[in-house]
Amino acid sequence: MAGLATGGLPPRRQGLMRRRARRQRAFRWVVVTVLGVFFLLPLLAMLEFTTRGAGGRLSFDTWRLLFDWGRLRATYPDLSVGITDSAGLVVLTVLLMLVLLVPTVIWVRLRLPRLRRVVEFICLLPLTIPAIVLVVGLAPVYAWVTYFLGGSSLTLTFAYTILVLPYAYRAIDAGLSSIDVRTLAEAARGLGAGWGTVMWRVVLPNIRSAVMSAAFLTVALVLGEFTIASLLNRSNLQVAINLLGKSSAGMSVAVSLAALVLAFVLLMLLSLVGGRRRGIPKENNS
Repeated sequence: MAGLATGGLPPRRQGLMRRRARRQRAFRWVVVTVLGVFFLLPLLAMLEFTTRGAGGRLSFDTWRLLFDWGRLRATYPDLSVGITDSAGLVVLTVLLMLVLLVPTVIWVRLRLPRLRRVVEFICLLPLTIPAIVLVVGLAPVYAWVTYFLGGSSLTLTFAYTILVLPYAYRAIDAGLSSIDVRTLAEAARGLGAGWGTVMWRVVLPNIRSAVMSAAFLTVALVLGEFTIASLLNRSNLQVAINLLGKSSAGMSVAVSLAALVLAFVLLMLLSLVGGRRRGIPKENNS
């Protein structure tokens, strides 16, 4: 049994392999520790700065104010407007992205496979265009958007939907690639289901985690976007933080830290959803 467990290797070879494994584990822990310190130290510094009171004493007044919506809106009206606008943008962008992208990708995969490369190219194109260049192209379009829909910050939904297309498309396309879409569709059609039923009741439940991944990525992008909103003179969370930093550094840093933590939590949820989906065992049909 010992020979089988070690593969029949000589003792010297086994010792070398054990030492190599220990060195690899030590190297991994060193890398993880260094990266953890690199990323956590700025966050801890931000937390220390926002909890520094008069005379260097510990104070949570800034965080109490941040989570007291009534006082926050009265004390920092621009920040409350930015938070409200970003919350609306998150909801509208997620909805518009899902309504446009999910049916299109499923329909192309089922009925128009020859257009898959074309759709992929269109969806990935915003990834190759810098945000400043994209604003130059969007500025004339938003002149008409303002004329017809007004100057509300919620109109940034259209620009943010374009920005998030590459990430959302990759997430949804990966989810579709992990299942046999054509077989599922043919089976449902054989049982008398229409194409609408196939898309919403057969395919969509099987790519639920991919859709959630696309939604989480959209939320993270919308909460962190600054360039387009600033150059188009719209308000959102990042624009409000930038303006607030000129008058109240402590509150500005606190809001930035809260936004970073929220984005980190969303990405952790994304990884957990993806890991849970990959960990589902396949049924044994034998």
